[in-house]
Amino acid sequence: MRIALFEPDIPQNAAAIIRLAACLNVPLDIIEPCGFLFSDSGFRRAGLDYVELAEITRHASWTWFRGTLPGRLVLLTTKAELPHTAFAFAPSDTLLLGRESAGVPEFVHAAADASVRIPLKPGLRSLNVAQAGAMVLGEALRQIDGFPKMIGPV
Repeated sequence: MRIALFEPDIPQNAAAIIRLAACLNVPLDIIEPCGFLFSDSGFRRAGLDYVELAEITRHASWTWFRGTLPGRLVLLTTKAELPHTAFAFAPSDTLLLGRESAGVPEFVHAAADASVRIPLKPGLRSLNVAQAGAMVLGEALRQIDGFPKMIGPV
């Protein structure tokens, strides 16, 4: 299981997803260009020390990213019909999150092996991208028994 960000443009959201990836031991792919620099102090502050703890691969472009994809590409999008809870995730899936400002372009939609959405209250548009990523990643890891194993007393 992997998670990927398509051209993220809000450093705080990217940092939250880096923290999520580090804590759940899920590799993260960042597809550039980003709307911020990895050296931005705001990005570093939001990411705290998790940037060094996460397995992050940066890709110079969508084309470079597509050449490295190990399994299915599962796009999280408000345009999907299928709820994420009705999708059967696989350990080799990569969950793709779009830009906060614009989602993903049509060619990315077309390249996805599957598209899923989070069911929302009618009339509401979307969740924050980091929250959406956490929800869907949590369901995917639950399905594949992919959460890190706890050691010691619970």
